[in-house]
Order: sequence, then C-alpha cells, then structure tokens
Amino acid sequence: MRVVIQRVAKASVSIQQKVKSSINQGVLILLGIEDADQEEDIQYLVRKISQLRIFDDENGVMNRSLTDIGGQALVVSQFTLHANTQKGNRPSYIRASKPETAIPLYKQFVESLSATLQQEVPTGEFGADMKIELLNDGPVTIIIDSKNKGL
Repeated sequence: MRVVIQRVAKASVSIQQKVKSSINQGVLILLGIEDADQEEDIQYLVRKISQLRIFDDENGVMNRSLTDIGGQALVVSQFTLHANTQKGNRPSYIRASKPETAIPLYKQFVESLSATLQQEVPTGEFGADMKIELLNDGPVTIIIDSKNKGL
C-alpha cells in the first residue's frame, strides 16, 4: 500500500460537480493498493498516519499528531500511485489491484482509520472521476509505502 499524505487546512472531493465529502484541519490521504497488500499493511499505515507528528505545537514545531489535534482525515483511492514509468512515456498500472481486490482493502483501511481516530472518515468514491480541492497547510506532503517499513 502506498499513501500520499497532505496536511490540509481543508479539503473536499467532488463527483459530477457535487461535493461528496469535505474536511477541515487534518490530512488528505491518497491511497494506492496493490495485490500484495493485506491486513498488516493497513494496520501499519493506520498507526503511522494517526501518530505521524506533522502538526505544529504551541512553539510552531511539528510535534503533534492527527490524534493529538483531533484532526480529520479524507481518504481517496488512487491507483495511479502504483504507476510504473520505467519504459516509454505511457505509465503502466499493472501493479495496481483490480477493483475486486482493492475495494475490500480500501473499505477496511477506512474502517480501521475511523476506529483509530474515533470519528467518521469521509471518502471519495472508488473508481469515480473525482475532483479534489485542498488547501495544503505548510505545504506538508509525505509519501509512505507499507513495503518499505524497515528503511
């Protein structure tokens, strides 16, 4: 599993010009799933995301986590995070999971994050053409791949 986490002042996802979900202070999480992903990857990322100290404390130092500030999370599926660009100019998405594999993992990720944060986690719509609006705070953008835990 691969995520791009953006610290935001606010973010929203729209489908067919209608806002489906929105959050205020927190994180926008773009989530890419591959066939090798499983429960262990979900738990690792949920723990890491909820405890990642990327929010300012009273001294303006990034020393507080999403859990510490009671911030919100918005999760959007993004298969293009597993794009392979090594050959030619057209990315290959062969590593990205097909919907029958990815959707259950996506739902499980959202449910686990929701339980950890003790709040509903709004989402985009798997497979839909979505428009994302965000006000990146910092900017702070972090990429985490659950297959690179030991690095």
